[in-house]
Amino acid sequence: MVGKVSEKVLLREGLERTDNGMKQTSWPDVTPINQKNYYTDYMKRDDQVLALRLQAEANRDRLVQSAKDRDRALARNGHAEVPLPVSDIQPDDAAPAVSEGLDPSKVIVIHPGSQNLRIGFASDALPKTIPMAIATKFPQTESEMYEALPRRQFEAKTLDQQYGEEWSKKYQKISNDLKVDMRSRKLRVLPNSKELVVNHNRRVESKEISLHNDPLQIEWTDVNSLEDPNSLASCFIGQAAQRIPDDSNPKFKLWWPMQHGWLNEDDYTTAEHLYDDFETLLDKAIRQELGLTRNSAWKNYSCVFVIPDLYDKKYVEQILKSCMTWFEFSRICFIQESMAATFGAGYTQACVVDVGAQKTSIACVEDGLCVEDSRVNLKYGGYDVTETFLKMMLYDNFPYQDINLRRRYDFLLAEELKIKYCTMNQNDISVQLYNFHLRAPNQPTREYSFKTYDEVILAPMGFYEPSIFDNSAKIRSRRKLIDRSYNAYDVDVPDDPVSAAQTAILALIKPSVVSNANGFQPSSLDPNVATPMKEKSQPFNFLRGDLNNGTPGGSTTASPAPEGAATPVPPTFHFGANGTVTGTGSPAPNGTLTARNGASPAPPAGMFVDSAARSAKALAAERDAVLPVVPLDIAILTSIQNAAKGDDKKLRDYIGSIMVVGGGSKTPGFTQTLHEKLKARRPELAERVLITHSARDMDEQVVVWKGASVFAKLPANDSWITPFEFERLGARVLHHKVLWAW
Repeated sequence: MVGKVSEKVLLREGLERTDNGMKQTSWPDVTPINQKNYYTDYMKRDDQVLALRLQAEANRDRLVQSAKDRDRALARNGHAEVPLPVSDIQPDDAAPAVSEGLDPSKVIVIHPGSQNLRIGFASDALPKTIPMAIATKFPQTESEMYEALPRRQFEAKTLDQQYGEEWSKKYQKISNDLKVDMRSRKLRVLPNSKELVVNHNRRVESKEISLHNDPLQIEWTDVNSLEDPNSLASCFIGQAAQRIPDDSNPKFKLWWPMQHGWLNEDDYTTAEHLYDDFETLLDKAIRQELGLTRNSAWKNYSCVFVIPDLYDKKYVEQILKSCMTWFEFSRICFIQESMAATFGAGYTQACVVDVGAQKTSIACVEDGLCVEDSRVNLKYGGYDVTETFLKMMLYDNFPYQDINLRRRYDFLLAEELKIKYCTMNQNDISVQLYNFHLRAPNQPTREYSFKTYDEVILAPMGFYEPSIFDNSAKIRSRRKLIDRSYNAYDVDVPDDPVSAAQTAILALIKPSVVSNANGFQPSSLDPNVATPMKEKSQPFNFLRGDLNNGTPGGSTTASPAPEGAATPVPPTFHFGANGTVTGTGSPAPNGTLTARNGASPAPPAGMFVDSAARSAKALAAERDAVLPVVPLDIAILTSIQNAAKGDDKKLRDYIGSIMVVGGGSKTPGFTQTLHEKLKARRPELAERVLITHSARDMDEQVVVWKGASVFAKLPANDSWITPFEFERLGARVLHHKVLWAW
């Protein structure tokens, strides 16, 4: 072994050390991670999230300001005891002080529905209601561009050919069913009632009324009253847009940015035009209805925006962007419709049924939050009743055969006829003689008389027989302009909210929409399964049989083994938010797992790989192609089933607190008819069924808006989004701010 060499030897050999002991680089040394036990707190503390950090800083600033106020009061009074501020000694139920920044007159509440926009200050008792229509100059009117509504073949010779033989058979069937039902209730039914109506309407001649004898003249909009007649951007909104004469010079076209509860992609060619019309509608509503004509004043106002329960994320993100960049509100927060309805009615737990003009939404609310898996959105409402009522009247020789809902004055007339004469009370059904006045611009008023029989009840009964509605164009051009939202980390996975109840509704129409990635069909949605055991864990089973009656369909497979002590009964399968199936199966005699209804359960994830399996994107596209239209009573019970998840107590609570809101529910007898339908579906729970309107006897149309105004006044609200947060985080701030899982 070579011993230690002295420095002199190294110096003689030329091997002396010449460096100064400095490091080779200025980069800091990185300590290696202990692979056996390492830990990180990245994004696990509130102070690492901007939205939460700003909220904590605001609370700290509030405490500092309170301390300064106490010190100032001590110095001014000169006493040893510091008087408490008034806000600290208020009781819990006291109204918030204006000094806290919660002045209701500085908060704008906006609720866009499928046909009407409701807007107002949080301090107002009732909102301003305007139709969500915007009229701009256009070479053609909407009645010249599109086919007439109700749809019919004008060249056909017979009524069946004119309105379609399939629709005619449905109409005659539900008419006969109504007669049978009325006879079972001991109500008088004349055998020739329909002939009386048809023969009278065929012979009716219109009568002209002179101008001075018409006290209810319509004041039509003067197209020359635009702010800037030479600008193409000038437009009319709301009632002024609907009162523009169809033969005006220049011509105007009505645009509806919202249709069927979502953005109207069918009538627009670009997303920019659609967004611009929606923002213009809100802009002019704020200026004309609220009196805020100066843009500089908008910075002093906050905004509470009501969104649907089953929303599109792109829609909410666009609203957030518009409110922050176009309107420049000081802050904004979002609230879902069903949650706002419970705030307005004063309920803590309810199954909210919101019947709008073109959509019907159902959701169960518990403790101020929507139950995610209970949300249902159906694409029919009061407008479908109007169109179907006119179609039935035209089929029975309505004297005004040229009526067209595309024309503005005809649309207003049709809405008036529906509100006046439609009912759901069978006691009111008899041959009735009515009259109406046709007021068209630049034409003399004409008076018509007509008779009705069962049309007034069969049209609103379409809520329980939705195939009578015209559903041909409701999902046309869906996703044409605005694509669905996708996950930020996996661009092929859609992340728009999905409800188990909505998935069950779609599966009832098209069973393949619930197939998972391996192509497995959940057995609970298969109509050809064994007869289920009589277990309380399965409260409803409407996903089999014919929807048109309450009789369940027959079973096509063998019955399960008899119940006994040796055979455990597993819990029922539940459908999660992503369409997956959870639950356990019971061992079959051959050793394989079977579900409680006799079908095979879902195999574990990753066990089998199907080369032909569809991706999540393909499944979402297939769901979008299915129109969610089922009878209203089945949709309500499906929503309650997915909210209760087999809990009998929750089941009884929800079915005993059904709240009906929305303008479509104002038809006389709507609540009583729904009550009877639900009792017929669930006779063992007939005594538990309870349907109410708002607890404060409020107008059903404004309950949601009123609830949003109550929400805006809450002193403890952490869901406000400020422009600073939006500037830093953009739409990502919604994940931290909304009250539900984003």
